[in-house]
Amino acid sequence: MFGSDHTSGPLRRLWEALFGPVASVHWDRIHHLVRKCGHFFGYGFIGVAWLRAWWMTLPHSRFLDDAVLALLGTSLVASLDELHQTHLPNRTGSIWDVLLDCSGVLVLQLVVYTYVRLTRPNRLERAK
Repeated sequence: MFGSDHTSGPLRRLWEALFGPVASVHWDRIHHLVRKCGHFFGYGFIGVAWLRAWWMTLPHSRFLDDAVLALLGTSLVASLDELHQTHLPNRTGSIWDVLLDCSGVLVLQLVVYTYVRLTRPNRLERAK
């Protein structure tokens, strides 16, 4: 259901409702970018959820330790998703998508770290 052959129509209607008509010549590139942004931010937010889970579960660990565990968890989920896609007729699995997913995790973790460092620096200091 989420192969590019099924998402083009609904995403194009949404895109055109927000930004106006787009020529078919340009739509394929836009569609590709929208889907890749979905990978980047979708898995980025999964990584932030993992980060919060580890942060709350391991009260004496450092932020970096929790971030690494979150990255590992998200990369496992992304890898398994891509493996699953290799068995679907209209999907393909790609290591590049896993790398894109992991880069989304790293960027959003950096955003979270920066936000916490600027607004609540004491939260990063954990009792040992």
